[in-house]
Amino acid sequence: MTTQAEPPSARRAAPAARTDRPAPTLTHRANTLLRHGRPHRLLSGSLHYFRVHPEQWADRLERLAALGLNTVDTYVPWNFHERTPGDVRFDGRRDLERFVRLAQDQGLDVVVRPGPYICAEWDNGGLPAWLTGTSGMRLRTSHPPFLDAVGRWFDELIPRVAALQAGQGGPVVAVQIENEYGSYGDDADYLRWTRDALTARGITELLYTADGPTELMLDAGTLPGELAALTFGSQPEQAAALLRARRPEEPFVCAEFWNGWFDHWGEKHHVRPAAGAAETLRRILDADGSVSLYMAHGGTNFGLWAGANHDGERLQPTVTSYDSDAPIAEHGAVTPKFHALREHLLGPEAATRPVPADPPLLPPRTLPVTRGAALLDALRTVADPVHAPLPLSFEDLGQASGLVLYTAHPLLPAGQFDLTVTGLHDRAQVFLDGTPVGVLDRETASCRVTGTGERARLELLVENQGRINYGPLLGQGKGILGGVRVERRLVHGWTMHRLPIDTWTPRELARAASLAPPAGTAGFATAHLTVDRPADTFLALPGFAKGFCWINGELLGRYWEIGPQTTLYLPRPLLRAGENTVTVLELERLGDRIDLLDGPRLGPTEEYVETFD
Repeated sequence: MTTQAEPPSARRAAPAARTDRPAPTLTHRANTLLRHGRPHRLLSGSLHYFRVHPEQWADRLERLAALGLNTVDTYVPWNFHERTPGDVRFDGRRDLERFVRLAQDQGLDVVVRPGPYICAEWDNGGLPAWLTGTSGMRLRTSHPPFLDAVGRWFDELIPRVAALQAGQGGPVVAVQIENEYGSYGDDADYLRWTRDALTARGITELLYTADGPTELMLDAGTLPGELAALTFGSQPEQAAALLRARRPEEPFVCAEFWNGWFDHWGEKHHVRPAAGAAETLRRILDADGSVSLYMAHGGTNFGLWAGANHDGERLQPTVTSYDSDAPIAEHGAVTPKFHALREHLLGPEAATRPVPADPPLLPPRTLPVTRGAALLDALRTVADPVHAPLPLSFEDLGQASGLVLYTAHPLLPAGQFDLTVTGLHDRAQVFLDGTPVGVLDRETASCRVTGTGERARLELLVENQGRINYGPLLGQGKGILGGVRVERRLVHGWTMHRLPIDTWTPRELARAASLAPPAGTAGFATAHLTVDRPADTFLALPGFAKGFCWINGELLGRYWEIGPQTTLYLPRPLLRAGENTVTVLELERLGDRIDLLDGPRLGPTEEYVETFD
C-alpha cells in the first residue's frame, strides 16, 4: 500500500501495548468460550434501541430475557446520533447508555456493534449522509479523510461504551470490529485501524469480527488475533467446519442467526417457520456454538430511517416495519417462534419460567378524515426556494432525506415529447401546470409530455426512498444527480424547495398542513383519535396510495399500497389521554378514513431462503 501522511485521528487511535489491557470477561481457549475462565455459552439476541420507543426498552428487554437469552446485542447507527456534523446527541431515543443499563437491570450481558458501518437495513448503513456526500470520500477504507471523521465520532462514542464494560462494573462484554467487512472490501489496514481505534479509546473486553461463512468473506473480514464469528441462517455444521478449519483454536460463534428476514416494498412478507428456525438453532447448539438471534425483537423503522438494497437491476426500498418475523413481534407480543426457540434455549426450565403478558391494544375503530392543504400548493410555500441553472441533489441542498420539489418553466413546442431525467434517485412525480402526467423511478425515468407552444410550469416531486445500506453502491446520492431533458434539450433554470419532512417540528407540520385550502386528490389530511387510556394500535389507511403518517407531530413512517405492509405500528408512548391528531401527507390519492386494527397486517408471505451474495 502507498505510504501517506498519518491523519490526526490515526494518531489519536494509536493503541497501547496489548499487554496493558485488563483481562476481558470473555476469553477463549481450546475451542471453548470462557467467562471469567469458566466455560460459557453466549446466548444473545439482537434488539436495536433505535427501533424501539425508549419507554418500551425495559419491556422488550424483559421479554428477551424471558426467551432464555443471557445477552443482548445492538448496533450503534452513527447517522442517528450525528445528523449534522458536530451535533452529536445521546439523549432521549439516542440514550445508548440508558439502554445498556436497563439491559444490566435484566441480568443481561451486552454486545455493542459500533460500526462505523452497521448495514442493519438502516438508512445508508448508519453512515451520515453529510459524510458520504462529501466529494472524493472513500468509505470503509484507510482513506485519511474517512479515518479522520470516524476518529472524531469514536471520540464521542467509544469512551461511553468503555465506561459500561464489565471490567468497569457494567454489562458490556464484547465489541464488534466494523461489520461484515469481508462482504465489502479488503483494506486490511482499515480493519486494523478500526480495531486499534477501539482499544485506544478504552475497549478492553472481547473484540471480534463477524462475516458470512465463505472463504471470500472470511479472507477479507477477519483479523489475526481477534475472534472470528459468522453470520448465517442455515447449514450450521458446514459453517462450523469452515471456521474450525481456519481457526482451530477458536470457539464456534454465530454472531447473527437469521431466524427471520426483512421486507422490501412491492415484495412479499418474509417468514421463517418456527419449527425450521428452532431446528437450526438446535443444530447450532449441538455443534457447541454460541449464538445471537437476528432479530430477537425487530421493532420499527420510524421516521425515514429505513434503508434500501439494490439487486444490480433495481432499487429495493425497505418497509417501515422491521418485524422481521422475530420471536418477539413488532409490538412486543410473543409468537409461536418465541416458544419454539425458548424450548431449546431453556430446556426443561421453559415450562416453569414465566412469560410476560402481551401488551394491551386499543379496540378497533374507524376515524373519519378531514382533507387539508393540497399537495403542490402546500409544498411550494412551506420552504424558502433555492435557485440554480441545473437541478441540485439532496447532498447539494444539505438534505439527508424526505422530498425535494423541483420546478422549472421550459418552453414546450406544440405536440408530444419525451421528458427524461438522468440520475434520478429515487422516484419522481411529474406535474405539468399542476396536472400529474407521470411517475418516474430509477429504472423508468422517461415519460411523454404534451406542449402547447407556451412556457409551462414543470414540477418534479422527488422522494428519497431510503439510502442503500449494503453492497458496492453504499453512499449513493439522492435527488436528481444528472439533468432533465425535453427530447435532447436540457431544461435550465430550476427552483428547489427542500422538504426534510422527518425533521419537521409539530408546529412546522401543522403549518404545512394548513397553508392552502383543500383541493385536489392529494395533499394533507387529518383525523382525531380520542382515548381514555393510551395503548398500542395499528393504523390502516384504506383508499390512500402512498405517503407519510404522523401522530401528534411524530413521523411514524411511510405507507404504500403496494405492500406488503398495510399497517403502521403506533406505540402507546406516542399517544396521550384525550385527543390525538393523526396527520397524513398523501402523494397520490387521499382516502376518507383511517382504521385502527387489533394487530399488524404485514402482507402475503413467502418463506425466507438464504443466499450469500
